[in-house]
Formats: sequence, C-alpha cells, structure tokens
Amino acid sequence: MTFASIPARAALCVSFALLSGCISGPAPANHQSALYAPQQVVGSHSGQPEGDWIAATPLARVSPACDWPAPRELNTYRKAQINEFASQSAPLAPGDRLSIRVLGDSDNLTGTYVVDIDGAVRLRGVAPSRAGGGTLSDLEATLRQRLVEAGIVRALRNSVTVSLVEAAGVSVAVTGAVFEPQAVWAGERTPESRIGLKEGDASGDANVSRSVATAIRAAGGVRPDADVQRIYLIRGDAFVELDLSGLVHGWRADDIELTAGDRIIVPSRQCFNADLVRPTPLTPPGIRVYMSNLTRSANNNAGAAIGKETTSLPYGTRFLQALVAANCVGGSFMQSDRRAVLISRNPLNGRSVVIERDIEKLVREADRDAYDPYLMPGDAIACYDSRWTNLAEAIGLISQGVSTVTPAILLDNAL
Repeated sequence: MTFASIPARAALCVSFALLSGCISGPAPANHQSALYAPQQVVGSHSGQPEGDWIAATPLARVSPACDWPAPRELNTYRKAQINEFASQSAPLAPGDRLSIRVLGDSDNLTGTYVVDIDGAVRLRGVAPSRAGGGTLSDLEATLRQRLVEAGIVRALRNSVTVSLVEAAGVSVAVTGAVFEPQAVWAGERTPESRIGLKEGDASGDANVSRSVATAIRAAGGVRPDADVQRIYLIRGDAFVELDLSGLVHGWRADDIELTAGDRIIVPSRQCFNADLVRPTPLTPPGIRVYMSNLTRSANNNAGAAIGKETTSLPYGTRFLQALVAANCVGGSFMQSDRRAVLISRNPLNGRSVVIERDIEKLVREADRDAYDPYLMPGDAIACYDSRWTNLAEAIGLISQGVSTVTPAILLDNAL
C-alpha cells in the first residue's frame, strides 16, 4: 500500500462513520422483577409486564389501597393502647443527666449526675445504684434506702429527691420499609442544644427528637411502599400499632416518645406511593445521586460542573430535573439527539435496573410524567453523546489520522 492510497481509505472510514452514526445501541435489559415504579415502565398500561412494586393498586388483595383519603379511626382498644404507651414513665437511659438533692446537704452529695454507660449512678462514698431501665421514682427510693442504711440521712420522705435535667438520646432498632434499616440513635443532642449548662439545672426535659418519626428518619426515612398507617412499636413483650400518615398529609398522628431498647417495624404495602416521594417528617430531606456527563462539549465531570452540590438533590427530584443539573439538557441542536440512563435498584429484592430515556422526548412530550422516574437514594445517571456528536468525533479521529501521514506523503512526492 502506498501513502497515496491513505486519503481514499480515510474517505471510506468517514463513509462508515456516517452509517454507524445512525445506529443506536441496544436497549438495556432488565429482569421483570427489577422494575419497581410506574414511570420505569413505558406503556405498562398496554399490558407490558410489571415488577414487584409498580402497580397503582397493591399486588396482594389483602393490602390496603395506596392512597389515604382520610386518617384511620381510632377504636377504643387502639386508643387505650396508645395512651398506655404514651403515659408510661420513660425509663432512665445512659447519658441522662439527673439532679440529686440530699436534705441538709449542699455540696457533698447534692449535685448533677450522669447515668453511666452501665446504667449506674455513682454518688461519692456510696455504692453505685442501678438507674438505667428504671424510673426516677425507682432511683429515688433506692438512693434513700442506701443513704438511710449508711446513716447519712434520716428516714424522711423528702430526704432524697431526684429530677431529670436532660434526657439523652436512646438506641432503637428500625426495620422494614425504610431505606437504611439499622439500629439508630433517636434524640441525640449537639453540645449547642444541650440544656442546663449555662442557665443552671432544669427540672424535667421534653426531648422531642426521641420520637418514632425521628428514629424512622434516622434510618433513612420510609420508602415509597411503606405503610405509614400501620407502624409497629415493640417495647418489651408489648406492642402498639401507630398511624403516622398525619405527618405526611397534615392530620393527626400517633407519634410518641421512645425509650431505650424499643423496636420499630415499618410494613410494606407492595406498591409505589408518590405521596411519600417528597420531604416530610418521615422521609429523607435529600438524596445523593451519582452523575456522569462525558460528552464532547463537556469531556469531564469538572467541565460539566458536576460537583458535590450538584449531586445532592431534594427528595422527590425526577430524572429530567437531574439531567438538567448534570448539564445534559440544552446546548446546540447537534446535542439534541442525546440519551440518558438511570441506574437504580429495587429496594424489595435488591435487583438492579437500568432505564434508558430519550432526553429530547422528556423535554418535548406532554406525557413525560408517565415515564420520567423519581430518583431514589444512591441512584446513578449517565448521559450519552448524540449521534451527531459521535459522527463529529469519528471525523475528528480520521482527520487526525490523515494529518499524521501528510508529511510522509509530501516526502514521497518530493522523492
């Protein structure tokens, strides 16, 4: 082959690039059970197979409907159960700060004490007294008895008084239809929010963060399939069923205070409820999404202005909105024929799912909400070049190849 034949071969390659530019890649393949939201299935109303989690009504006939037109009515039994749990004196837990006052004493035994990690309270010169798991009155009676036996105080009713200064956070377990089922701390305070450090000891403390809703949110928040009208709180050998849908829809809610060792179970309704895909006291305020925009106009993520702030989105963000954040929408007409993929995972069975969408169709079509998926925590999106961008890239590569042999051609002709 002579150098003179190279331009002809380059022209052939350009022709091939023209043809290949009209070819699109194969559509992503997914298992039927991987799809979990209605917007992930295009044309599901026309009889296409659906996944585990995408039906407008639950797959199980015994499950309730996905919409909640009104709060559940409290029958006498459930009302009594909730009142019993809410009225229980919260057991003391490690980290609670207590004010202990001994009659006739000002600075020896009287003072502020913290329940130790083993649940004990240690007064100077007195054997440790068990506090964790008991109530204030239990600890008060124990201390009075020990101080009387030691001959330190007289057997008077008010010889020892114990009051709560600050309720610490408690460890509870959250399982079920939440994004991060795990043991969490509910009611943990920052140093700035602690009470009684500057203004002096207070009597009593309402730690509003030690609630069922706060614990659920600490476990990542409820998923869109959660049954927030039937949340179970287990305490020891007893349990109570709570309706927290009011925190989502704006009516009455049965949120009550937690104690150390409680367990929370959030059942699944096996259906997708868009009302739970927005920031609420039960759902995550925001999500972190992985983004990739590797196009000719932005050949790296830094050039596409994709940083930490860009990938942190409010919960309830849809695919198209994230594509705008990733700079995958807009630009010249040569960029309009672009496609993007959404990589997610079915929370029920862990199967990964890849959804491909035509970006311009999401922008132009009026029925975009039917196939514009919501983003879940940990999802990833990637934008592909348009056919015209691919063609321009191919022509650029050919031009580079021809330019590298041009000096050789000129040298051959000179010889």
